[in-house]
Amino acid sequence: MEKYELVKDIGSGNFGVARLMRNKETKELVAMKYIERGHKIDENVAREIINHRSLRHPNIIRFKELVLTPTHLAIVMEYAAGGELFERICNAGRFSEDEARYFFQQLISGVNYCHSMKICHRDLKLENTLLDGSPAPRLKICDFGYSKSSLLHSRPKSTVGTPAYIAPEVLSRKEYDGKMADVWSCGVTLYVMLVGAYPFEDQEDPKNFRKTIQRIMAVQYKIPDYVHMSQDCRNLLSRIFVASSNRRITIKEIKNHPWFLKNLPRELTEAAQVMYYRKENPAFSLQSVDDIMRIMEEARNPPPVSRSIGGFGWGEEDEKEEEDLEDEVDDEDEDEYDKVLISRVCNAGFILDKPCVFLEISAGNSTTGFVLSPDADGIMKIGFVPNKLLPPSHSFL
Repeated sequence: MEKYELVKDIGSGNFGVARLMRNKETKELVAMKYIERGHKIDENVAREIINHRSLRHPNIIRFKELVLTPTHLAIVMEYAAGGELFERICNAGRFSEDEARYFFQQLISGVNYCHSMKICHRDLKLENTLLDGSPAPRLKICDFGYSKSSLLHSRPKSTVGTPAYIAPEVLSRKEYDGKMADVWSCGVTLYVMLVGAYPFEDQEDPKNFRKTIQRIMAVQYKIPDYVHMSQDCRNLLSRIFVASSNRRITIKEIKNHPWFLKNLPRELTEAAQVMYYRKENPAFSLQSVDDIMRIMEEARNPPPVSRSIGGFGWGEEDEKEEEDLEDEVDDEDEDEYDKVLISRVCNAGFILDKPCVFLEISAGNSTTGFVLSPDADGIMKIGFVPNKLLPPSHSFL
């Protein structure tokens, strides 16, 4: 269990915490996503891991292995030193057409491979596209938490994803083609790279999710006058942003579009990509599916003693563990219910046309769901929601 040592924390989310770790023997840097043992190790986590493990492509973050600590399940992945593509756009404001195309070509290459493996991502967005640290950055798709395999799972029908990137059919609450929904999300990503704003948000009222959804359903967007965009690029966007998924441009058609083919790097051509589509293309992980399922089954058992999220069960310095033990002794008389915190914001949406926010509140060892919504006078009211009815993070009502 002492195979890795901590370098630094690199992120957090509803899943837990992500850390940059170093392999003590090889000195290789890896990213580790920690998920608390117990009830959080559900079918969605299993789906994410199994789907991710099956993918081997230069434009997809590599899954390496699964390790179990006394308190957490840790997913070991390739570390992308360049950070999120989202951060690069925030720093630049927006990209030139050539730069946007450079990243879009890689995104489509990775998505096309996923689809060839019968996996749809369902949460493609700038925050889920990472960059390696090379001078000419290579894009890497990550986070397969909402992914579905048509070989292993039922046809998608749940409303998941991130509101600004969601395709119209995903909001219908009916079965839909996850691959075509991914095409729409790729279009949103391209638009944001070129314009520096989301296509279906009201720039004067960007937090109004209801208005965003209305604009998505009506496919209401425009290209600002200050953005100089070629006709080929405008044509591509207009063929992606089509309400009917049956009439929307496919990934194959995108790959043959004149705008996409311009300055296409040799490594992204069909001839160069063929090696990744061979059946004998091995997975990066040496762990078999059986090994992974066994580890996940063990991870469903909660740790014998509840410990703080910061410990992760291993990889810490001995001095840190001693300090934790001292803190536990000092805190024995402290009332657990003084430690109340909002553990996650589950959702932002609407109930009976009123905006609301769902929260999960942690107090001691228990959690309770609440919903915040304004009354007719604009005064914020709070109501109780059973935990089992809390929507998952990023889902949209």
